[in-house]
Amino acid sequence: MDTSKSILKQFYNCTMLREGKIIIEDLWVRDGKIINPEKIFYDEKVLPDFRIDCQGALIAPGYIDLQINGGFGIDFSHNVENVEEGINKVAKNLLAHGVTSFCPTLVTSPSDTYYKVLPKIKKQNGGSHGATVLGVHLEGPFISIHKKGAHPEQCIKEFDSDFKSLTDMYGTLENVCLITLAPEIHSAPSVIKELCKRNIKVSVGHSIASLEVGEIAVNSGATFITHLFNAMLPFHHRDPGLVGLLTSDKIPPGKIVHFGIIADGVHTHPAALRIAHRTHPKGLVLVTDAISALGLEEGVHRLGQFDIEVRKGQAYITGTNTLCGSITEMSECIRIFKEATGCSIVEALEAATLHPARTLNIESKKGVLNFDADADFVLLDDNLQILSTWISGDCVYTKCKYT
Repeated sequence: MDTSKSILKQFYNCTMLREGKIIIEDLWVRDGKIINPEKIFYDEKVLPDFRIDCQGALIAPGYIDLQINGGFGIDFSHNVENVEEGINKVAKNLLAHGVTSFCPTLVTSPSDTYYKVLPKIKKQNGGSHGATVLGVHLEGPFISIHKKGAHPEQCIKEFDSDFKSLTDMYGTLENVCLITLAPEIHSAPSVIKELCKRNIKVSVGHSIASLEVGEIAVNSGATFITHLFNAMLPFHHRDPGLVGLLTSDKIPPGKIVHFGIIADGVHTHPAALRIAHRTHPKGLVLVTDAISALGLEEGVHRLGQFDIEVRKGQAYITGTNTLCGSITEMSECIRIFKEATGCSIVEALEAATLHPARTLNIESKKGVLNFDADADFVLLDDNLQILSTWISGDCVYTKCKYT
């Protein structure tokens, strides 16, 4: 019988982010969950099996990346022959950057790519083998050719027969948790409603939609905006487009529209980061939009149907000046975001933890350090550098040895 799951661990000499505050308190873990120590003190009256001295570190929830196209030489949309191997490689390498859960993202591709790849990307729990796979984010092909970015125009599609067009294109939606589409496409509202019935979140993006069209999409069930400011109409004072959803008064009461933003120092100007944060801080979700070149040196790599070139720390479609994703990891995005906006440590960390968890409605288990939540967390130094990463209370990456 495996008794290791009942091991009681106490993390002490630390601060932690809990319920919007940084507090001085020990963290207790058992059975892969964060537990209330009152039961230990007053009911069980037992001592911990292990005491981990955190040496003054800050404990924060593990980071969650809702949009990552690949990394470390792997492109999820192109690696069709060794899909599982590629997912596992990225999942393992993300641990060093504090990411404990992620959504592998497929960019616009031919239908046969989806048929080959989607059945092989399974939702799976994290551990020493790698970060948790929450489900696939499908970014396209139902987007606008006018805001295609690095997506191949020949693969972009319309909805020919409402929801059936979507199932015909992808084949299966079993492991899909998020889909990006352009809300101005014919039949988009009905498709959004059907996706919501299937518990698949809908994001609007790669779009030339007006604010009114965006509001229709949100009232149909869309809850997210894909990489705000990028691949959408620029803000205009008479029609602010999808950016206007951040302050729309046509959103149902109590509903939060979350939005992804790429804080890599390239895709989004610091002033734009400040505008987004000051306008709608509770909706802000940091995403990397990382590509296969994440973690690699400059040179030519692959993204979906294109060759890409990394030069001077930025990634472009080869032979063009079209940006095609980021090569900045989540931990660095958090630091860039904090410096650009002047926000608090709590706000910076919640943009990569609580907010993405809320986007997927998993905040009872992920993105928090509340009692009964999954014990997925990171230990950080004063500069928000990763010291160690933990999943289910087990150390899966460390720079330091803890006693």
